[in-house]
Amino acid sequence: MRYAQIVMGPAGSGKSTYCTTILQHAENMKRTVNVINLDPAAEYFDYQPMADIRELIHLDDAMEDEDLRFGPNGGLVFCMEYLLQNLDWLEEQLGDDDDDYTIFDCPGQIELYTHMTVMKQLVDALQQWNFRVCGVFLIDSQFMVDSSKFLSGTMAALSVMVNLEIPHVNVLSKIDLLSKSAKKQLDNYLEPDPHNLLGEMETGSKWNQKYKNLTEAIGKLIDDYSLVRFYPLDIRDEENIGDLLLTVDNIIQFGEDADVKVREFEEPDEDERRPCADDL
Repeated sequence: MRYAQIVMGPAGSGKSTYCTTILQHAENMKRTVNVINLDPAAEYFDYQPMADIRELIHLDDAMEDEDLRFGPNGGLVFCMEYLLQNLDWLEEQLGDDDDDYTIFDCPGQIELYTHMTVMKQLVDALQQWNFRVCGVFLIDSQFMVDSSKFLSGTMAALSVMVNLEIPHVNVLSKIDLLSKSAKKQLDNYLEPDPHNLLGEMETGSKWNQKYKNLTEAIGKLIDDYSLVRFYPLDIRDEENIGDLLLTVDNIIQFGEDADVKVREFEEPDEDERRPCADDL
């Protein structure tokens, strides 16, 4: 069995930082983890990728082609569709080793995950190659410490979960960049109660009053599904990183197929047996 994390999220959510952090943590644990860059628009990241989609196609290829002339968003979609048409390239890069653990650093275009089928097709291909896949969806915690924005982010996360139909973990990234007052509010958002959040919004602006019914309907939808929960990520806290990785590992059942290691030992000879009280 093989294992994979599909790391997703909007631009600026810290996907590459997450991949680098998990890779370094795994190295400290003497554990082998590979990272593949699937962002054709990436300019810089701190990790050394096992494979890079930019060797197959770059965003500039789609934007500068005289026949295509895509913009940034259309170019990203084209590049990912081109990858699907050339999955043999990705399969060759992955090899055929059993028990390998791969993290896929994906583009920062939210539409790819919320309603398009591109990532779903990629997930289906990985599952056919014997991968157990977990989706990791990152949202910047600095954006989420607000009731209205939190509901928006939660809806985006729920849309990704429904669209991809795979085991899923939602992560609030950049916790280390929050102010002390913002960190105190986090407990309200890690395991959110939509009714309490809606109560906060009702006391707000005229816009909130005008669209109160719509907001309540969105809150009810989130509450009815009861699927969205967020895990905090502080890249300066090794224990926090380890807990998050353990959560993902448990979801994809990493290591459960491994053989139990039995320590072999020889019983001492009769002459070497220690004397007991009966011998004295």
